[in-house]
Amino acid sequence: MAVESFFSRRTREIEASGIRKIFDLAAHLTEPINFSIGQPHFDVHPEIKQEAVTAIEQGFNRYTPSGGIEELKQKIRSKEPELFENGRNVIITAGVSGGIMLTFLALIDPGDEVLIPDPGFVSYKHVVRMAGGTPVFFDTYPDFRLYPERIESCITDRTKLLILNSPSNPTGIVYTDEEIGEAAQLCHDYNIIPVSDEIYRSFSFDCKALSILNRIANAVILRGFSKDYAITGWRMGYASAPSALINEMTKLQQFSFVNAPSFAQKACIKALDIPVTDQIDEYREKRDFVYGELHNTYEMVKPEGAFYCFPEVPQGTGTEFAEKAIKNNLLLIPGNVFSRQDTHFRISYAVKQEDLEKGIDILKSLV
Repeated sequence: MAVESFFSRRTREIEASGIRKIFDLAAHLTEPINFSIGQPHFDVHPEIKQEAVTAIEQGFNRYTPSGGIEELKQKIRSKEPELFENGRNVIITAGVSGGIMLTFLALIDPGDEVLIPDPGFVSYKHVVRMAGGTPVFFDTYPDFRLYPERIESCITDRTKLLILNSPSNPTGIVYTDEEIGEAAQLCHDYNIIPVSDEIYRSFSFDCKALSILNRIANAVILRGFSKDYAITGWRMGYASAPSALINEMTKLQQFSFVNAPSFAQKACIKALDIPVTDQIDEYREKRDFVYGELHNTYEMVKPEGAFYCFPEVPQGTGTEFAEKAIKNNLLLIPGNVFSRQDTHFRISYAVKQEDLEKGIDILKSLV
């Protein structure tokens, strides 16, 4: 009997990453302009590298406590005390993706519904399904804002979680104080737990990215080191929640990820003292360049944070447009990777300026 017949239902319900499909289509290209990767283009700060090397050389290579080393948690407490207030605690996770997995496994039972913005980060719906839940999408088109009436229309007696992501992947939108307040009120009224993915919170260009933590006590806050310090491959994140939930997430981590990478935990203590102001300023300039060059050619909402923009395709579908771009040596991601619609495409402008200019010229030529 073929092994495929033994695959679990959760495996069958998860589609292969649309981003990986783009890579497969582009396998024949030589040095393409890559607007597809969602990671910083700058290198890791030398002091952070050295701290990691020192930890390895000094033998810090074994298991750590599943919740993370106390020195790193205390460092986070000194920088972000709000994450520990009102009976809350923090767990160090294997990236924000690890935090998402632990949160969903700890909170979702089969049949529970999770509200997810459309468009939204590709992993949310799949991890919800892996946990046995049902993803329910609320529409944010055409400007990608939070509309409380649209969220409320999706709420049922099975709704358990509301996913928020600000600054947003893939749109670059930053939620306003009013939007966060309205979302918090819905969570309060309907007894829903908000899960706020704040991995891009430092990359907010026009105003400070606000958190729902100040509005509702049981919010789960997911933050990380990957984007700020360009250590995406080190898999370092952290989650803040009421202590009872952190205890359950720690228990789950013991039997899954075990712990976040040991040497990287040591290095992140140092990282929290390294300013990233120059990098944020550079990405603000890249945002301004991309929007200035494209907004008269493509229908697009000006991104306010992260390092993405999400223009509308001039004709056809996002998939067709991405395939056309590949033929012109440009990689980007079609909108249906992040959405039930296939009307847009995502640009990551986390690239060298020279490549950014070349890619924008290609985009102009495709219209």
